[in-house]
Amino acid sequence: MRHRDILIIGGSGFIGSALAARLVAQGRRVTVPTRRRNRARDLFLLPTIDVVEADVSDPKVLSTLVAGRDAVVSLVGILHGREGGAGDEIGPDFRRAHVELPAQIVAACREQGVKRLVHVSALGVTDTGEHTLPSRYLRSKAAGERVIREAPDIDWTILRPSVVFGPGDSFLTLFAKLQRFLPALALPRAEARFQPVFVGDVATAIAQALDEPATVRKAYELAGPRIYTLRQIVALAGKWSGHRRPVFGLPDGLGRLQALLMEYAPGPTLMSRDNLASMSIDNIASGPIAPELGVTPTSLEAIGPDYLGQRKPGGRHGAGRPPSRSDGGRDGSE
Repeated sequence: MRHRDILIIGGSGFIGSALAARLVAQGRRVTVPTRRRNRARDLFLLPTIDVVEADVSDPKVLSTLVAGRDAVVSLVGILHGREGGAGDEIGPDFRRAHVELPAQIVAACREQGVKRLVHVSALGVTDTGEHTLPSRYLRSKAAGERVIREAPDIDWTILRPSVVFGPGDSFLTLFAKLQRFLPALALPRAEARFQPVFVGDVATAIAQALDEPATVRKAYELAGPRIYTLRQIVALAGKWSGHRRPVFGLPDGLGRLQALLMEYAPGPTLMSRDNLASMSIDNIASGPIAPELGVTPTSLEAIGPDYLGQRKPGGRHGAGRPPSRSDGGRDGSE
């Protein structure tokens, strides 16, 4: 079955913008709700797309948005959230975005008779034992997955991407900007390992999963072809942007102190203690991307120099790039 009318929850974010462009290019109709319509202005010129101002946290509004759709894609995620009270392993912000909203999406799909749901989670989440995961972020993502898995009347697929890179990201671009202004970078968990995945590959996997019956009621990891330490990623970002700086690893104690100070610093949070907890486990896949997702993974080296400024864009990945924007707190999941 080809799903032609798609609702993307979180479609104004980094991954959502790439996915919307991909689905429109396939001739599908796409609806993207956002609290502030101007945040999705890069999508306005795409044909067959409807950007609507709406609060998806309101169950009645969400149900109305789901009505008449062929499928729903759930992308909303945040990287930082407040701690909860005693006995709360998740906290109110992560709970609202990663657990309660997926539950509301499932309820809206059930109410409106929409069976197909693709949900984007995070690499590091496992099928069992959310309480054993090291961070509130990962525990909340696991709890959100559980809500979806326990819906017997929904044809769900769960995708778990590693950290996502591409034009407009808040990953390589952030490290490049920091090296432009700082004489050196001191990194906590500098040897933490990642397997970055290209945003265009994530969009391909979602679009493919929508219509592939073999993906129903399964969870998939999404990761790139190579594994890097955080130190190596930062060095590459500096090299490709033309501002390479010395990179030093911090002991865990100093790293936690740095993260604590960043939590209370004015402006957007760049690092938190919960981020450090997430990095205590490797962010790498257990194997290659499943063939039914139709992805040949793209390496950092293939396009990183393009959008960080070392060489002119226009290679083979240029046509698949999303609008050049970042959505702040949203995942590269995010």
